[in-house]
Amino acid sequence: MDEEYISIGKAAKILGVTPTTLRAWDKNGKLTAIRTPGGSRRFSVRKIRIFLGDSLYNQAIEWLNAPNGTLPPPDFYCPSTAVFQSRIENLERDLRLNPDLSASFSLIVAATSEIGNNSYDHNIGNWPDIRGIFFGYDVAKGQIVLADKGQGILKTLKRVKPSLKNDAEALRTAFTEILSGRAPEERGNGLKFVRKVAPIANMDIFFQTGNATVEISKERTGLDIQETPDTVSGCFTYITF
Repeated sequence: MDEEYISIGKAAKILGVTPTTLRAWDKNGKLTAIRTPGGSRRFSVRKIRIFLGDSLYNQAIEWLNAPNGTLPPPDFYCPSTAVFQSRIENLERDLRLNPDLSASFSLIVAATSEIGNNSYDHNIGNWPDIRGIFFGYDVAKGQIVLADKGQGILKTLKRVKPSLKNDAEALRTAFTEILSGRAPEERGNGLKFVRKVAPIANMDIFFQTGNATVEISKERTGLDIQETPDTVSGCFTYITF
């Protein structure tokens, strides 16, 4: 499913800012646009909605765009798997308190845990920047955000599948193929497990690595992998439930 894009004028009106401000935000990465063949800016409606109502999303993106060596906000920084696991247990506890999630909370926790643990497993001894991940959630708003400044899926998978040419190919492989020699696969089939449980748990998942993105939900069939000008060095995940 293609994303909806609007002109800079319409985007500025929705956001309550001037087109000049939006041009500056595009330049500094605060809210990036794509360009038409004629050079005009077009802004994603999905990103505008998130920008207006999701501070977790914005903080994660700001950290991903920050200079090397910048730590995530302390409340969301998990420098080790031990810290991450502790906060996963907090997530499970908080989800259990919501009766509307009684049938799905365990799958939400399992998928979130898989995504976060992948970041640690795939970057052991090879973190190119800050070690650890950004992990935040808001049960009231039904959202979870994870991000890392790791190597990204392409570099990770090329060790076992050298034929991969770009981020899009690597992302498709991660969600569809089981590759031998990858310890995380022996535990839970990684992102293939996430893809399987997301529709069951009524989760919408936006996942990006490098310049490749995919959105997963019960309404989407197949894998519609897109390329975006907004490149991330590692991986970024935004979950709504």
